[in-house]
Amino acid sequence: MNKLPVTSYLTGIYLFFYIPIIFLIIYSFNNAQYSLIWHGFSMRWYHELFADGDLWVAVLHSLLLGISAATVAMCVGGLTAITMYRYDFFGRRLLSGLIFILILSPDIVMGISLLILFSLLRVPLGFWSLLLAHITFCIPFVVVTVYSRIVSFDEYIFEAAKDLGAKDSVILSRVILPLLWPALLSGWLLSFTLSIDDVMISYFVAGPDFEILPLKIYSMVRLGVKPEINALCTVTFGLTLILVAISQLVLRKKP
Repeated sequence: MNKLPVTSYLTGIYLFFYIPIIFLIIYSFNNAQYSLIWHGFSMRWYHELFADGDLWVAVLHSLLLGISAATVAMCVGGLTAITMYRYDFFGRRLLSGLIFILILSPDIVMGISLLILFSLLRVPLGFWSLLLAHITFCIPFVVVTVYSRIVSFDEYIFEAAKDLGAKDSVILSRVILPLLWPALLSGWLLSFTLSIDDVMISYFVAGPDFEILPLKIYSMVRLGVKPEINALCTVTFGLTLILVAISQLVLRKKP
């Protein structure tokens, strides 16, 4: 009986999160364009979705951008976290504070700031401006993810490697990276998700020649939510579940 209030509370929270997604999936099969009344089961909107060439160009752009930004952010953020843990240098605490400030800063502030920076540097708005912007807001999340993992290590592991004559490069490649790969993979997946999902910052730094999926969806819903968008969101949600399942299989502890 003591668990009943907690179970009811958690059930209510999960229903609040997932009921809208369930309705979105259901209405993606509704044989009506704008009506919320059920007009029968139909795969029409999925056929139109896969026949929409412009939409799939935006999807490919988003995948290219997300993979590139996540990979660079994982490398830079991982090395930053390792450096902050292994070395005591001038400005270390300042750097740590600046990383958390970037995480807490509103997206609109970062978007406008990056737009001003790119304007001053005369960087053309398009793929490169989007890539730099996405790397910028992804790096702090990678640093926090990797750093929280590395501080749980036994520091005597590194001392033992030094006593055996290992240089810093050998310790990095043979000791640190093998132990850190789950955190690095988690940081990559988190960065990829943030990049694919971003609207606010991308809105300010995107150019007319490189359209990405979030901005494409945003421009489509301004005229009304079409079932084609419901179908697209259903497919995206399904791919997200697959990625989560793969990450859980990769990161689970071996018995």
